[in-house]
Amino acid sequence: MAIDQNSIESMEKGLASRVRSRLNQAVKVIVETKERGGKVVAVVGSGPNIHEGVSTLIAELIHKGIIDGVSTSSAVINHEMAGTLEKVKRFDGVAFGFSPEKLPSDGQFEVSLISEARLEAYQREIHIDLGLYRKMRRAKGNTIIKVAGNMAYPTGLRTERLAREVLALARRSGVPFEEMVGYGADPHTMIGAGAKHHVPVLVTVPQLVGGGEVGLAIGDSLSISERCQRIASLMAEADVIIESALALSQEIHDGPFELFTGHGIWSDWEGGWTYSLRDKKIVRIDLDPNLDKAWTRERKTSMVSDAVHKGLPKTKFMRIPFRMEMSGFARIPGSLPIVGDIGEVWPILATKVADALDIKLDFMSYKQSLPAGEKAREWIVRRVNPVDRERMFAASRQLTPRTFEKETP
Repeated sequence: MAIDQNSIESMEKGLASRVRSRLNQAVKVIVETKERGGKVVAVVGSGPNIHEGVSTLIAELIHKGIIDGVSTSSAVINHEMAGTLEKVKRFDGVAFGFSPEKLPSDGQFEVSLISEARLEAYQREIHIDLGLYRKMRRAKGNTIIKVAGNMAYPTGLRTERLAREVLALARRSGVPFEEMVGYGADPHTMIGAGAKHHVPVLVTVPQLVGGGEVGLAIGDSLSISERCQRIASLMAEADVIIESALALSQEIHDGPFELFTGHGIWSDWEGGWTYSLRDKKIVRIDLDPNLDKAWTRERKTSMVSDAVHKGLPKTKFMRIPFRMEMSGFARIPGSLPIVGDIGEVWPILATKVADALDIKLDFMSYKQSLPAGEKAREWIVRRVNPVDRERMFAASRQLTPRTFEKETP
């Protein structure tokens, strides 16, 4: 997919001067880190990162060696398992004949508009009521592009069923759910790119149980303690952490193994392993202007630290709506807030970093409201495929310890 340089330049010109300045600072830090062989990790939240094509862009950055690890949500894993984005038709479920009690609050139902070939492939895995499916496709409704594998029939149901099989394989092979499913995932997904390049892609504990059965299976694939340890190890190895549209990040800024702002003091006290964010560079892309206010006040007057020292509620002390993760973020010396739309910031950031490192990117996302953004979303629908179950099973056979295999008599 050719890069639309005009759209990149247009988005950059539309940024406020402060945002542009912060973004250039972030580019400088990332480029310097990669030039000396350091690591960059992305910590991303759910919906917006999928809708804006950011997760697909991060997959591309993994392929190009720019991103060295990802922490995300179970909902994102769910969507990537189903192909990231898909076309669905939304229609009145009650008028169609479904009981209102069985439908979401808006009464709408969704049907996946998939090809006959994909429908046949799904039929080899799960039972699909073809008569019902075709009737749904004929129903009057609105056709939209949205996150894949969510509420639409049969894509969502197929993903739910597949999650149980992935869990069994992951447990048998002793790997996280995210890694196992990545072996069958499209390379344009973060889980697919991560599996291909042995780059960890892990779900954070606060974002663990979204995405229905997928979230539950991810949670069951590792103990909470092991998941926290793996995420902490990922952060410990990172020189730069990029946070994107993230609602919760306690494990990073207040985790059980982090020593600078978190509760790692007790792990250290007991002789356990810890790491520190003291010297990390953390770039947070966020639309909340209160993040910038908290960060700025800490830089000018140590107001966040004072609230901690005095044991005062930060919301009342600073007179702003204060989210928990703002506390740790604001107090980390190397943190940098970029208050802006991830649909604009990520493409500009990725383009500038790639150009500085003389790396050619083969995919680029754009703000979805732009024509280039619409084309990128259409491209994802057409080109990014759901998990290939057979390919995943084949990979699992290579991972399974011999002790689990039965010899033929």
